[in-house]
Amino acid sequence: MDLRLLAILDPALLRAQEPVAAARAAEQGGATALQVRMKKASAFELWELTRRLLDEVTIPVYVNDRADVAWAAGAHGVHLGQDDVPAEAVRQWWPPPPSFRIGISVGTTAEADRTRAWDPGVDYWSIGPLYRTASKADAGVPLGPTGFSALARRAPAGLPVIGIGGITQHNAAHVIRAGAAGVAVISAIFGGPASRIVDAARVIRASVDEALALRRGPP
Repeated sequence: MDLRLLAILDPALLRAQEPVAAARAAEQGGATALQVRMKKASAFELWELTRRLLDEVTIPVYVNDRADVAWAAGAHGVHLGQDDVPAEAVRQWWPPPPSFRIGISVGTTAEADRTRAWDPGVDYWSIGPLYRTASKADAGVPLGPTGFSALARRAPAGLPVIGIGGITQHNAAHVIRAGAAGVAVISAIFGGPASRIVDAARVIRASVDEALALRRGPP
């Protein structure tokens, strides 16, 4: 499971860009996974776009919130919020990884402790928001790298933890140094012109890779 750069695709933020073309550009730029987020779409609309993405990109595709749609579309997994169906319930009905992976959002100590109790039902944590973000109105107070590290230490040993919320090319390395295995990015990849998606993803991916290499140290 490669979560170095999880690109979150929300058609509502794409302006006039075509979602599948935007996803392909993010993959070309170095995104290692894709999450489809369509908060106001019908189940059919979400399923339809997920199916198209699975046909057009080679990186894993996750569906935000809707485990039923993720399964029906044949996605690689689902990303759950704290108010969605509990991960332990989803895991009872869907196949174990690597066939179907489950990620979950964590933003407070209470959420971290509740999510930890579901282990081994969850395959990765997404902790945030790290910084201020306009992509999610209810994202909460920014944690910063220090707050991220504190929550990441509550994750089960060996579980991948990624950072989300206001992450750009300028701060992605800080998130990795705080202990993240990768970053989830929305606006910094998809918020600009379509012609910039490849380069935006490439710069963030390079920053993440460099920070990970420095953290590992010399071979």
